[in-house]
Amino acid sequence: MKGPAVWLDMDQAELDAAYNQAAYAPNAAEVLQRYGVRSEATRAALGEPLRFAYGESAVEGLDVYPTRAPDAPIAVFIHGGAWRSGRARDYAFPADVLVPAGAHLVVPDFAAVQDVEGSLAPMAEQLRRALAWVHENAQRFGGNPQRIRVLGHSSGAHLAGVMLTTDWAGRFGLPADLIKGGLCCSGIFDLKPPRLSARSSYVRFTDEIEEALSPQRHLALLNAPLVVAYGTLETPEFQRQSRDFAAAVAAAGKPVRLLVAEGLNHFEMVESLGCSDGLLGAAVLAQMGLGG
Repeated sequence: MKGPAVWLDMDQAELDAAYNQAAYAPNAAEVLQRYGVRSEATRAALGEPLRFAYGESAVEGLDVYPTRAPDAPIAVFIHGGAWRSGRARDYAFPADVLVPAGAHLVVPDFAAVQDVEGSLAPMAEQLRRALAWVHENAQRFGGNPQRIRVLGHSSGAHLAGVMLTTDWAGRFGLPADLIKGGLCCSGIFDLKPPRLSARSSYVRFTDEIEEALSPQRHLALLNAPLVVAYGTLETPEFQRQSRDFAAAVAAAGKPVRLLVAEGLNHFEMVESLGCSDGLLGAAVLAQMGLGG
């Protein structure tokens, strides 16, 4: 029997399932394995990435897949993994599109939530340091610090949204428009419903975290055109989060495109970032003004 409503018209079991990708993507393990295989092929073709430290802890490093084009734009990709898994090395495949087109790909590593006492705040701060490092050190790998874009998938899309709504000038003394464009694929943009879900068993949500790290609540700080994307086989909450976020951005008078991929689940979505004619690959090239 259906229990009492916890969020919208969902009871606890339905809400938990709506924030559990495995409930809607039976091929999750297979696709995740594909990320690593594709990334190995990328490195075989392009070579090992440059590796830089952006902070003091062991995890605070980033991979750079450089292009040969001079003074080239930079795409910083933030990986997903429900805030608790993933590594930069398994997300090289967007370089298959970006590097030949004339852009650098940067993929940072950062802490898993269980390694920072269940708090999302240290993860956000690490990524802010990574973005600041890229801006300040872009010329070390031939990048243009005035042409940085941020891409993210899943929990990485949430964190990309946090980067896009960061007060770079007020908090860091950096340009308010440090990020010139964004792509948020299959993300979470308001933390209230996941806080009510089973994700609270490993994420230490608080009122302060919910408010500070819900990108949809800070759109006044958004200074970049945005692409938001999701697949029709994603969970109902991930679809709704993307639709509502895009609608809120539009209502705030900021430029946004909403892309919907028919027949793709949560894990399959990001694979199109590694194809110039894929939904996400084509969108990123268009946003960056690069040919396929």
